[in-house]
Amino acid sequence: MSQSRTSRRALLTAAVAVPAAAVSAPMIAAPAAAADVPGGISVVQDWQPIVLAAAVTAATDAPAARVVKIAGTDFLQMRGGFTCAFTADAALGTLPAAITVPKTMRGVCPRNNSLGVNSCRVEVNTAGKITVFGATASNDITWVTLDSYSVVMA
Repeated sequence: MSQSRTSRRALLTAAVAVPAAAVSAPMIAAPAAAADVPGGISVVQDWQPIVLAAAVTAATDAPAARVVKIAGTDFLQMRGGFTCAFTADAALGTLPAAITVPKTMRGVCPRNNSLGVNSCRVEVNTAGKITVFGATASNDITWVTLDSYSVVMA
């Protein structure tokens, strides 16, 4: 009895040969308004600048915050970056007045790599105060990027 065998190379070649249009057709065919249907994504509060503390300097991509609803759940998101000279836990600034949070919200964000530490905790309290945690005198924080901050608000 003869045994048929298909190589991995043949399988990969076949998979790559599938027309891209056939693979992406369902995504292309979806109407733009589909993002606002239940189970989709909608913007509750659009990007607004964060009010920075005096010890913070905005990077080219200045810090901003927004609220989005994904599948019925609200998320606080932040983006942008800043430079600083934090040697202890310190205030980054405050959320815009239009954005309020129901509880203290914590996320982890990238920071300068110092002594092998390359992330810090960023916390928003119910008063809208944004605090950066993790800096010490021997392991200072000189910059943070907020692009990875996305926290469930419920």
